[in-house]
Amino acid sequence: MISTLEKEITFRFLRARKKDGFLNVISIFSFIGIGLGVAVLIIVMSVMNGFRTELINKIIGFNPHITVDPYENKIDIDKINQDLKSISRDLILSNSGEGIIIKSDTSKGILLRGYKSNDFSKLKIFENKLFLGNNEILPKNYISIGKELSLTLNLDIGDNITLMSSAGVETIIGNLPKQKIFLVSSIFDSGMAEFDNNIAFINLNTLEEFFNLNKKDRNLEIYLDNPKNIEYQKSITQKNFPNDFVYSWSDMNSSLFSALKVERNVMFIILSLIIIVAAFNIISGLTILVKNKTREIAILKSIGVLNKSIIKIFFLVGTIIGTSATIFGIILGVTFSMYVENLRLFLSNVFNISLFPEEIYFLSTMPSEINPSSIFLISLCSIIITIIVSIFPALKAAKLDPIKALKYE
Repeated sequence: MISTLEKEITFRFLRARKKDGFLNVISIFSFIGIGLGVAVLIIVMSVMNGFRTELINKIIGFNPHITVDPYENKIDIDKINQDLKSISRDLILSNSGEGIIIKSDTSKGILLRGYKSNDFSKLKIFENKLFLGNNEILPKNYISIGKELSLTLNLDIGDNITLMSSAGVETIIGNLPKQKIFLVSSIFDSGMAEFDNNIAFINLNTLEEFFNLNKKDRNLEIYLDNPKNIEYQKSITQKNFPNDFVYSWSDMNSSLFSALKVERNVMFIILSLIIIVAAFNIISGLTILVKNKTREIAILKSIGVLNKSIIKIFFLVGTIIGTSATIFGIILGVTFSMYVENLRLFLSNVFNISLFPEEIYFLSTMPSEINPSSIFLISLCSIIITIIVSIFPALKAAKLDPIKALKYE
């Protein structure tokens, strides 16, 4: 417990005096350093969390959340159990194949996904306001392409393109690849250039005929109500399809999210050094405070104040500085995180520079997601660091000999 006397002396030592000018400067810099360190950590973590969330939303908005790839037996949707149906929004059969798209003198490799005409409108990507064309049906010999691909090949809705299949057809001169003319019916924009430039959609029956695929090889695409809780829902799917290959959007992008996780952890460690450096100023400030208060400490000891009370007093001084600085940093960091996009626009307009360009990051705005658990962890680390660095000066103050201190004062 902290006594009233210890509290009074602690707050007296925290008050500024003219003769403690240099000490006050060190305390102020300690306060500002810790506060800014906490604020910067919160801002960086919020932006990285926001970027990760936006990336996940774009990936799960374009790809199936869980895919079931049959090994031998054909997938029968009617035999799916109630547990899987309860967590699913849509169950769609699909197939895919790799071909070459040809327009004038330009050709490009592309992945073609096939869907039934009435399943085409169930895909979330076609709810995007940037989608152009017909998103209700996908008739035979029609194709839906991405925005980036349309720009690369200079295509528009209503244009004809030629597709070359990797499957061959026997002729009198040997095996030749199949070619078919398709009409561009729509153009989608997923927000991810890699998807928009390399994937296109055609009718499922047309795709299977074009690539000589069997209906029993069709995949089952599962779109979930809550795709972020993926591991649990994947386990439910695996129980329903124990003899098939089951994989999720997380499995397909594991290397990307692992890299983001490593980057976030490294940034946390590096930026934590700001707090550590600022915390060492507390040691300097408290050490000077002990020197300046030698006479007061000696008087306190001579009137019977115990060493443990002296330790508490100086320990409290350092802890109060660190805790108040942490609270200041939280307020500053959360405020900046909430208005980070407004700040980006302001700096871009004032200095006429492009911060967070869309063509590089594939996002039109700077994302930010304030995570309470991250803020708690940052605050906890900051307070623990300030507590640790406050111990040494407090112990040094307790070791002062009151006789020698009064003799040389």
